[in-house]
Amino acid sequence: MMTGMNEECESDCATQSMEAALARWSRKEAEAIYDMPFNDLLFLAQTIHRQNFDRNRVQLSRLLSIKTGGCPEDCGYCSQSAHHETGLKASKPMEVKRVIEEATKARDAGATRYCMGAAWRSPKERDMDAVLAMIEGVKALGMETCMTLGMLDLSQAQRLKAAGLDYYNHNIDTSARYYGQVVSTRTFADRLETLGRVREAGIKVCCGGIFGMGEEKADRIDMLVTLANLPEPPESVPINMLIPIRGTPLADAEPMDPIDFIRTIALARIMMPKSSVRLSAGRTAMSDETQALCFFAGANSIFVGDTLLTADNPGEDKDSRLFRRLGIEPMHCEAK
Repeated sequence: MMTGMNEECESDCATQSMEAALARWSRKEAEAIYDMPFNDLLFLAQTIHRQNFDRNRVQLSRLLSIKTGGCPEDCGYCSQSAHHETGLKASKPMEVKRVIEEATKARDAGATRYCMGAAWRSPKERDMDAVLAMIEGVKALGMETCMTLGMLDLSQAQRLKAAGLDYYNHNIDTSARYYGQVVSTRTFADRLETLGRVREAGIKVCCGGIFGMGEEKADRIDMLVTLANLPEPPESVPINMLIPIRGTPLADAEPMDPIDFIRTIALARIMMPKSSVRLSAGRTAMSDETQALCFFAGANSIFVGDTLLTADNPGEDKDSRLFRRLGIEPMHCEAK
């Protein structure tokens, strides 16, 4: 009897996965999946994951802050905002040579994608030559390149593409409804406009959000619906759990339930079957068991290293031990 039930479930999962790849999503459809019995949800997510990715490989990326602090935006979660008293001092942009040196260390330690972030509203012309040189230098190491520099105009996006940029990260953070509760210095539409320019320039999109900021379940679902319904879903979807930082408006936010977080990972995998789902910030607060279930739910990319921009991150030794326990291996670099 159990065999028959499993075969029926596998058939249903295969049908749903094909429909998921073709459908335009509504909140009602997405919510019905999110609310499935937990075991059924994870089974469906893992089935779809196996259809599109190696089930036991995870991409390792490294993130470097190339310009820290002093950002004019007022994002309620961010230690780098000039609006918040977090004790973080603004720095000047890093020299290109140092960035390449750090990228080389990351490559030699097993990272295949190098992500560089600057605390800007948008890059200024005086900074562009250095940014382009960083991209060219990291690309020459054989790594995938990713930048997050704030809002872009089309000319800037085109110049980044010409320098060899593979991915541009620009998170929408949360739902359109809840966005104003988190950021007031730019709009949700501003975010989407930058994503459109990145696409028009021919750069792959890295876009996700942060959970645990006081949003409702509907906001998490709506954020994923927005991403899945873009003309092309992001190739990379970072899913962050809020790291409450003293001095920010969200310093006292209630922690998100781990089961709800895993459900969100699974929903992202089901709705965007060909995207890399990145388990990003917040892993220091997650147990090994929570992370293992996130990988089972379809997460297949993490950031390695002791820090993420300015926040703590599990050390590489801890990640290596967990990977050994789970039988997971790093992905090989696909950069050209």
